[in-house]
Amino acid sequence: MGRGFRGRCPGCGSAHLFNGFLKVVPVCPSCGAPLGLARADDAPPYFVILITGHIVIPLLLLTQKFASPPDWVLSAIFLPLTLALALALLRPTKGVVVGVILALDMLKSEPKFG
Repeated sequence: MGRGFRGRCPGCGSAHLFNGFLKVVPVCPSCGAPLGLARADDAPPYFVILITGHIVIPLLLLTQKFASPPDWVLSAIFLPLTLALALALLRPTKGVVVGVILALDMLKSEPKFG
């Protein structure tokens, strides 16, 4: 999970996990792990929404309760914070999910045609 969080191959930790922002490399060039068969699907965005919501909403409510700024100030602070936090957490979270899938051997088999 830690290797995936850092964007490295969960199997060996020496090669890159991603080929782009969220595209997982099909096969690890170092250890040959079939990383492309690890289908993270909707789990990373779900966890990112869960984590971001648990950070932003209490901060928003505390700011509203103790400072009571106008709505435009709250929007100017918390909309960019939410966006930045979600984008910052998405890639590491996907790496963790791919690491868990690889560790638990939950790789999706390739479809057989013909």
